[in-house]
Amino acid sequence: MIDFEGVTKSFGSRTILDDLNVHIPKGKITFIVGKSGEGKSVTIKHIMGLLHPDKGRIVVDGDDITHYSHEQFRQYRKKFGMLFQQAALFDSLTVGENVIFPLREHTKMPLPQMLERVEDVLTQVGLPNIQHKFPTELSTGEKKRVGLARALVAKPKIILYDEPTTGMDPLVSEMIDELIVQVNREVHGITSVVISHDLKAALATAEYIIFLYKGKVALAGSPNDFKTSKDLVVRQFFSGKVEGPMEFL
Repeated sequence: MIDFEGVTKSFGSRTILDDLNVHIPKGKITFIVGKSGEGKSVTIKHIMGLLHPDKGRIVVDGDDITHYSHEQFRQYRKKFGMLFQQAALFDSLTVGENVIFPLREHTKMPLPQMLERVEDVLTQVGLPNIQHKFPTELSTGEKKRVGLARALVAKPKIILYDEPTTGMDPLVSEMIDELIVQVNREVHGITSVVISHDLKAALATAEYIIFLYKGKVALAGSPNDFKTSKDLVVRQFFSGKVEGPMEFL
């Protein structure tokens, strides 16, 4: 679904992505992991067209997006749903108004169909009949689920999760992980890309993991590939130990 071919991105004298080659498979849950500053968020911003590579090319769903125009990117981003780290709901809008927002902005769907679609996705994330509530009336876990409903409402091909469990208690984190799996199982053909520091979730939830280190892929493969890896950097990162070859800035 997504290919980075020799992508390099620098900010001043610091190179964040260094001739990066990444393959994100279609229809699977892919986790992108790595310590802070290794390029996870920069990678996502390139996928969304918010940043552009200094060198290399990016191909998404068969299309080379590297030199897209502003208008092409505007159309292209309709392929995506996004669950932000803090859910990013509009506090002044009801749950229903939050979830319907992408449909109003990007489609010409009749209002009755919009309302039906909103109820469908809220039911899918386990929150039926709460359209009238405001975000301030919701728990942290409920806000996350409403954010996921909003990400799903326009039927995206790709859904991006930005640190979905950061700051969550273990029960909410597990619920979010289960929702990610549920969505990928229930929505035919959807590709899920998760940026995360949660290594336990990556090993338990991901179908494919990409570990970034020094602007390159240190290892990419299945959770079992990571569990059995003999690479010292991979073993250090996934064990959470300070001792080892990995450099800490």
